[in-house]
Amino acid sequence: MESVADIKNKLAGRGSEDELLSFIRAYDADERAGVKKLVLSAIKKTEDLRAEKARTKEMYRFEEQYLEYGFLCGIDEVGRGPLAGPVYAAAVILPADEKLLYLNDSKKLSEKKREELYDIIMDRAVAVGIGSVSHTRIDEINILQATYEAMTEAVKNLSVKPGALLIDAVHIPQLEEFKQISIIKGDAKSASIAAASIVAKVTRDRVMKELSSKYPEYSFDKNKGYGSEAHIEAIRKCGPCEIHRRSFIGNFI
Repeated sequence: MESVADIKNKLAGRGSEDELLSFIRAYDADERAGVKKLVLSAIKKTEDLRAEKARTKEMYRFEEQYLEYGFLCGIDEVGRGPLAGPVYAAAVILPADEKLLYLNDSKKLSEKKREELYDIIMDRAVAVGIGSVSHTRIDEINILQATYEAMTEAVKNLSVKPGALLIDAVHIPQLEEFKQISIIKGDAKSASIAAASIVAKVTRDRVMKELSSKYPEYSFDKNKGYGSEAHIEAIRKCGPCEIHRRSFIGNFI
């Protein structure tokens, strides 16, 4: 007879709905308490997976109304609010023949899940473009204009020209040549915008972690440049560093 530990290892290696249902059928009649617990876990995983498929289907269904334009490009930014560092934007064209699960507003995902999805998006997307604007440029032209510049750069860095841009809540003046569709809370409604939000978030977070080693007193690896209590205290104690946005920190120095 298989041990409970061996059965547990089998469950750990099963992720698809068919695999989970096969596991449930195979061990449903086993009366051991440990196995019953594993079967219940498999049932819960199956229910969660079906719910995620339904949620994902709605996100892709939202985009189906725009398929007449050809390649759809989701665009989103990250870093409008921090006191330090650049603003980043990503432009993502997802494959039309594959629905990627777990895409969502990057803020609703754990760091581990964002990292996992980043790798999947970069591997399977038709095209990904990334743009960034420095803290000095933000101070020169303001954060809104800097965001437009980062988004414009991201689209220009795509290897495939999109037919329409799906954008989270804004219209980009520099990209008038494209059909632009502004969607309120788009990162929670559109799979393409959600994918862009994840790519932008992971990319900027990695940059801020690297900068943390250069400016350790500000803990950029933890706060990513946002105005946490500890970050603001560090500014008051040590003064601003090279990458702080002077137009953002006037009240703290």
